[in-house]
Amino acid sequence: MNDRTSFAPRPFRPAWWLPGAHAQTIAGRFVRPPHGVHYRRERVETPDGDFLDLDFATVDGAPAMGDGAPLCLLIHGLEGSASSSYVLETCRALAEHGIRAVAMNFRSCSGEPNRTARFYHAGDTADLGFLLDLLADRFPRATLLGTGFSLGANQLLKYLGEQGEASRIRAAVSVSVPFDLGRGADKLWASFMGRAYTRHFVGRLVGKYRTKRETRGDLPGPLVDAERIFTSRSFREFDDALTARLHGFRDADDYYTSSSSARFVHAIRVPTLLVQALDDPFVDEASIPRAAIDANPMLHKAFVPHGGHVGFIGGPPHRPRFWAEREAARFLALQVSH
Repeated sequence: MNDRTSFAPRPFRPAWWLPGAHAQTIAGRFVRPPHGVHYRRERVETPDGDFLDLDFATVDGAPAMGDGAPLCLLIHGLEGSASSSYVLETCRALAEHGIRAVAMNFRSCSGEPNRTARFYHAGDTADLGFLLDLLADRFPRATLLGTGFSLGANQLLKYLGEQGEASRIRAAVSVSVPFDLGRGADKLWASFMGRAYTRHFVGRLVGKYRTKRETRGDLPGPLVDAERIFTSRSFREFDDALTARLHGFRDADDYYTSSSSARFVHAIRVPTLLVQALDDPFVDEASIPRAAIDANPMLHKAFVPHGGHVGFIGGPPHRPRFWAEREAARFLALQVSH
């Protein structure tokens, strides 16, 4: 289980009809099927008076699994949710290996604004740890696993590094993690397509802030400048104006430095698969902490030249295959079988 050679990723061949990183990235939202997964939602009250929504998955055709079956917590990416297509596909892949899935929704991402002034961010491991403690108490016979995507993968790796051998999660997978948040944000802003992605996400985040400001009397408050938020275009501008100030960081640089998972991978002490495309438009390839990864026997690399950001789509148009989700499930199944 601790041997790096114990897991060999299967080759990934990008679909011929989705050439290039951007095609893989954009198509990932649309070609994964939305059907076959049904959620039972449970609202969890947090210690600070807010709530988190957990979605427990049932997959069509999968046999019933008891409370002792392995349970994987799925952590979505920026402005995603439990309903994101890659989360649904992972539920299906896990079920094929007898692993239950439960998806967390970040604050404000479950279809309803959260109660408190704060939102979520890439370095927030408190909510993740809180939910893992809850799941461990509720399912004491189940092996807890974790799979994170993009921003959620950054949270997951940071949690694993912070906890070390005390981690509630016994094996994990990260997909398309932005190891260095600042360099990733700057890389996106430096290209035409990157700016298009950025404007899409920043627009959604600003919209959420606007909605919360209209419904709460205590926003924007003394910590943030509403005018700077509304005029933000880049991640760095938005994170400096809101994310950092609202969540206790000095500025965007402090937020990026404190929260980037590259600082924590050396301390991970549970088997973890890193699924990464080297053409990921959201990730500065030079920021991948290769030396720290290679020095840690708990980390298993599934690095491929192409695949985009949470893309990894192969196969023909009438039957696409989703390599990252299948490899994630296969890796986790191998870990719990040992």
